[in-house]
Amino acid sequence: MGRTQGDGRARIVPWLVVTALLSALVAVGVAALLINIQERKAEARNPFFRVVELQADTEDPAEWGKNFPFQYDQYKRTVDQVRTRYGGSEALPRTPTEADPRSVVAQSKTEEDARLRTMWAGYAFAADFREERGHAYMLEDQIFTQRQVVAKQPGTCLHCHASMVVPYMRAGDGDLVKGFERLNPLPYAEARKEVKHPIACIDCHDPFTMQLRITRPGFLEGIRVLKASQGVPDYDPNTMATRQEMRTFVCGQCHVEYYFKGDEKRLTYPWHKGLKVEQIYDYYTEVGFKDWEHKLTGAPVLKAQHPEFEMWNQGIHARAGVACADCHMPYMRVGAQKISDHHVRSPLLNIDRACRTCHPVDGAELKARAEQIQDRFYAARNRALDALVDLIGDLEAARSQGRPDEELAAAREHQRRAQFYVDFAEAENSTGFHAPQEGLRILAESIDHSRLGQLALRGFVPPVRAGAPESSGDLVAAP
Repeated sequence: MGRTQGDGRARIVPWLVVTALLSALVAVGVAALLINIQERKAEARNPFFRVVELQADTEDPAEWGKNFPFQYDQYKRTVDQVRTRYGGSEALPRTPTEADPRSVVAQSKTEEDARLRTMWAGYAFAADFREERGHAYMLEDQIFTQRQVVAKQPGTCLHCHASMVVPYMRAGDGDLVKGFERLNPLPYAEARKEVKHPIACIDCHDPFTMQLRITRPGFLEGIRVLKASQGVPDYDPNTMATRQEMRTFVCGQCHVEYYFKGDEKRLTYPWHKGLKVEQIYDYYTEVGFKDWEHKLTGAPVLKAQHPEFEMWNQGIHARAGVACADCHMPYMRVGAQKISDHHVRSPLLNIDRACRTCHPVDGAELKARAEQIQDRFYAARNRALDALVDLIGDLEAARSQGRPDEELAAAREHQRRAQFYVDFAEAENSTGFHAPQEGLRILAESIDHSRLGQLALRGFVPPVRAGAPESSGDLVAAP
């Protein structure tokens, strides 16, 4: 039986309804997409909401957080204590006391490795040295360390452990450097009355333009000296550095090797000859500096601090133009905004954004590569510490036997160099990752000097050996 005309119309009507509904849904979807795009464009045009007017003396990060809530929320997360294989810290409970109100601390490095006490015998670090914690703890961990009890530390220490822009400006009557000079020689307990916060937004950002800036006089003077040695006079990073360089320099303000110069305790970065360990060592020898006399051997020895900036400069990432912030504060998306992650931490805890942005490799593989570098470095570090402890033991025995100083002089010089080299590599907190080849080279030379020191005590005078050719690897300019 054939179809009627009415049957055809009956079949067409439902399809017209479906088509109309689909068209309406598509129109709604397109409209929603356009609205979302406009909202994101508006967000991009207004990267922050000006809730408060920041001033040159607004040092409380919570005030900055009213305008920058995402960054401030991340900044507060630096209280997290998460350990990687070789770095970071576990949150260890502690019973608070009147002298030390902390209820949580990091594990003690000197309890984990007694060789460190031997290396630092007679120095404050032998009394207390703990795993590093996040920026949120940097002031209180310095205030309550036992090093404050066994040694008289100066106000200079606050340069890298507190928010110092406002205190320096206040102490210097508006002059940053004069304030720096006035607070440095004060006893630590007196100087810390001038500070309120650990490192904060104002230390790295201009409160009016939000641009990165250098505020630490120690770095300003150190980088000027370094650049002058490279033929660049009167260098000022705040006017002459690229933005990518500034993403490293703001970290290099504090993550460096340094010493306290003269009675005024002026914080000085020893970059007069370059950034390599032997160049820094030669500078210290030239100016006749020592941190202390080793309790067991009588050697005039040095304490390396935390030379991440110096070691990074010798590594492949520096040569590739990768900044500290690229790995430790990688960019992230919040809506339409592209911001730096202010939860500063190990890249191994943030591999997808810290590493895989440049290395399109499985995260587990990237972690395995990094840990292999660290495993090899840590094994060499252990051998270097063993060699140094052997030399210290031999020197202590020779000294107790009453051997004259002139017979011990060569061995003591080898101890001074071996100790500074292994400490330089140990105190640099990447466990060799920032510059793997350089780290292993430094540890190899440390072992060599420890063994040469032992031979010197036995009357052996080594032949002169040719050193490695000079390299121009210091401070590679970022593109």
